Amino acid sequence: MNTWTADELRTIAQVDELQVASRRPDGSMRPFVTIWFTVLGEDVYIRSAHGPQNGWFRRSRESRTGRVRIGDVEKAVAFQTGDDAPHDAIDAALHAKYDRYGPGPVGAIVGPSAAEVTLRVLPTR
Repeated sequence: MNTWTADELRTIAQVDELQVASRRPDGSMRPFVTIWFTVLGEDVYIRSAHGPQNGWFRRSRESRTGRVRIGDVEKAVAFQTGDDAPHDAIDAALHAKYDRYGPGPVGAIVGPSAAEVTLRVLPTR
């Protein structure tokens, strides 16, 4: 797997939303879904605001591959479970980025229950 370039990370860190699409079993792509995300160090993390049964999250976790659009960047990606992710740091980064929208929306993607719905997004080429 590849890593995000420094230029890509600088560009995408300034964007509020990304679009994520998972790959179907037949290889075709599902439609893009717009979600919030954060960049932490050299990693991009996404979380489901509606739990582990949220369609885009479940399909991304199952397929493990897809695409993301973030600003001017579009990449083929792999989705990894966030089991070993730095969850407290992700929470802090999400608060810093999105608290201006109020406690409700941000509250859905931070805290202890958010750990199970965290995916690390890695470019594949």
